Amino acid sequence: MTKYDFDVLYIGAGHGTFDGAIPLAARGVKVGVVEFAEIGGTCPNRGCNPKIALDDPVVVQRQQEALTGHKQAPIDWSAAVAHKHDVIKDLPDMIEGFITSHGIQVLGGRGHLFDEHTVHVNGVAYTAEKIVIATGLRPHRLDVPGTELAHDSEEFMNLPVMPKSLVVVGAGYVGMEFATMANAAGADVTVIMRHDRALRQFPAKYVEFVVADLKARGVKFVTNAEVAEFKRTSEGVTVETDLGSFDAEWVLDATGRVPNVQNMGLEEIGVEFNERGIVVNDHLQTSVPSIYASGDVIDKIQPHLTPTAVFESTYLMHQFAGDTTDAIDYPVIPHTTFTSPRIAAVGVTLDDALANPDLYDVAEHDISQDWYRQVKNEKGFNAIIKNKDGLLVGAVEVSDRAEDVINTLSPVIELKLDAAQLERIITIFPAIANDSFGQI
Repeated sequence: MTKYDFDVLYIGAGHGTFDGAIPLAARGVKVGVVEFAEIGGTCPNRGCNPKIALDDPVVVQRQQEALTGHKQAPIDWSAAVAHKHDVIKDLPDMIEGFITSHGIQVLGGRGHLFDEHTVHVNGVAYTAEKIVIATGLRPHRLDVPGTELAHDSEEFMNLPVMPKSLVVVGAGYVGMEFATMANAAGADVTVIMRHDRALRQFPAKYVEFVVADLKARGVKFVTNAEVAEFKRTSEGVTVETDLGSFDAEWVLDATGRVPNVQNMGLEEIGVEFNERGIVVNDHLQTSVPSIYASGDVIDKIQPHLTPTAVFESTYLMHQFAGDTTDAIDYPVIPHTTFTSPRIAAVGVTLDDALANPDLYDVAEHDISQDWYRQVKNEKGFNAIIKNKDGLLVGAVEVSDRAEDVINTLSPVIELKLDAAQLERIITIFPAIANDSFGQI
């Protein structure tokens, strides 16, 4: 019998928590979860799920254009937003039902650390043998005059009507994905970039393929610009930069995301953190031994993605349940940008492979030459990266179905499948997996 109120108390109710907390509670561990907003965190409520619901009409629009050879009408944004709401509205209650059905107590409110075993919630103290911080990230806001005139990603996804013109500040995942959606909905879109490259997590050649497509559709890109101020006008907002002024009805600040580490008592009890997040060791343990962290709030080199948070939460479950004392061993983690076309990658990067020809062999393919891709008039290319033993160690693709290709190849990399093992894998034909395996 624990001397604390809980064996494990989680702060935050997103994927960094519930994917591990639920099976942990099912094994008899007394678990609590603190959450002040919607259960489920960013992904189902303000991130992945609503984003992909809004993106799907863009995918259909692009497929129609590829098959007919004709430009299609703008997507019905208002209908898409209404459908998005229908798709996600029940998720918080559903996730909370999963949580509470396993005996987990949900504490509504903001968690504030009082000491290494105590969290205050709405003025009430709750104690736990172990505490897990899983508070995630939030949108960054530019620190310039008039910043309140710009909007964040959640506000974009809740726009009831698409404005006639948008300025998107930032060309990372959020900026490029939402610029794609806004353009597909008929808006006049300008993307203001601090650097000269968008989507710097991916190879330049692959990114330029996406940028060129957006430019052909009318999206304007302003590179190497510094935003100085947002000013209200009679018709919307003016974005003042060192390269000139840009007017729009609506402005999206897509300049990144920052960890939720403020005003929760980290400094007072000695939990180390920085501008990138909470510092942890190879067991996801913070500088305070009884306190751990999980998900996007961690300062880490791994991608800040939902599947990464799920893996970390599950790892902590096994650690707390006594299944393992091993350090966390991250698998290869694929990542993608949901532009149209997509870019997706996994494992050794193309830039690293090309810079080290003594270690890697690279084979690039123009997918438009593949009969299966010609069925949908797909355009794009990919790179298959092998080590000198002939094992697949990396891949990147730009295409309409890049995420499916990389998902197919990721297990080959993680499991280090050799040629003999690959021969034993029979895939459905014709299908994207069969096409992808054929290129290894």
